[in-house]
Amino acid sequence: MSWPAGLSLLMRIWSIHPKYLDSKGLVALWRETLLAKSVLENKTKGYRNHPQLQRFKEAKNSLHCINQYLAGVLEEAVKRNFSFNKDKIKWGFETSIIPVTKSQLAFEMEHLKNKLRTRDRAKLKEILAAKTIASHPLFNIIQGKIEAWEKV
Repeated sequence: MSWPAGLSLLMRIWSIHPKYLDSKGLVALWRETLLAKSVLENKTKGYRNHPQLQRFKEAKNSLHCINQYLAGVLEEAVKRNFSFNKDKIKWGFETSIIPVTKSQLAFEMEHLKNKLRTRDRAKLKEILAAKTIASHPLFNIIQGKIEAWEKV
């Protein structure tokens, strides 16, 4: 599989709650999820087989799920006074639940901590104080290993 140079695995649609992300991470998540939405709507040729999209493709209604996911990201953005365009979301989606494993959440939190060590030490300090890891509201936390689609 070939990706545009330098973009092979940059897309990250986090399972962890968006509240853990720093400003740069939240903006990137919004953009990357909009890209994922375009892929699921067949509006772009790139990223069609990206591993981060697997769980959405396997969902009963992937477009409802991706719009619900975007709504969760938007909710966090509004709390931080960001001005994301809510019109990018197709409202009226049916709410869904996608399972995510505790091990996946732990993996993602470690991945984020590594990013924040160089990018945002204040946000790192904030999440180091967290006693539990919350998921994005779309996900239901279950026992299990790191997700098979994850590139470890």
